[in-house]
Amino acid sequence: MSSVKNVIQDSYKLMLLKDYLRVAIKEAGFSGVDIQKTPTGTRVGLHVTRPGIVIGRKGSGIRDLTKVLEKDFGLKSPQISVIEIPRPELEPSVMCNRMSQHLARGTAFRRAVMWTLQTIMEAGAMGVQITISGKLRGERSSFEKHSKGILPRAGYQAGVIVSEDIVHVETKMGLIGIRIRIARKEMFVPEFEMKARKEVVTKKIAEPPLDEKEEVEVLDESQIDHGKPRTESEAVEIEEKLIETVETFEEVEEELK
Repeated sequence: MSSVKNVIQDSYKLMLLKDYLRVAIKEAGFSGVDIQKTPTGTRVGLHVTRPGIVIGRKGSGIRDLTKVLEKDFGLKSPQISVIEIPRPELEPSVMCNRMSQHLARGTAFRRAVMWTLQTIMEAGAMGVQITISGKLRGERSSFEKHSKGILPRAGYQAGVIVSEDIVHVETKMGLIGIRIRIARKEMFVPEFEMKARKEVVTKKIAEPPLDEKEEVEVLDESQIDHGKPRTESEAVEIEEKLIETVETFEEVEEELK
């Protein structure tokens, strides 16, 4: 088999694997997967928001997932590692899945779009663009594009700092497609950088003496937030009540009349 066919076949298998993981570990907040072939097997890195759900009790989830990857997807001796996402609101795949769940539950699409825009920008994004298409209002298909902040459209910067994902959701009206593009500030690379500033950044900062270090505050059991959602479905249920407070363009127009 030629190298071109190998690349196509590997890309096709990766696409099928992502589609499977998006459904299988949806409650864990699946974001992406990294696959590296090694002499001893295959390293599989799963990026999720809640690693405990993937690992399972006493590692049962990892063992079951390993068998599926080896049997159904032909991965040789898969070694799975679970990586926690520090800020899930800046991951397009996570926000696409949450928004699709809102639409599947019957939330108005513009309320879901406005809420997702607000959540992503409050998390520290430089810019975001959400495109939603399908049978949004009637039998005729249409699309809407909403954006906020600064989002490079083309060039080197767009390829470095902008990440995107696409997901489809079935509703009573029909199939709806969601595309979210997010620009992250920390990935921005300035075109010109002063040499003096670079030296200051690379200079090692000396640690303060032991007696001047701040004391680390240890949280008691009563201070730990046990109300944090354990799954993505619980997080969506909590957000549904907050989405009702979001104002849409139609409501603003009615107030101005």
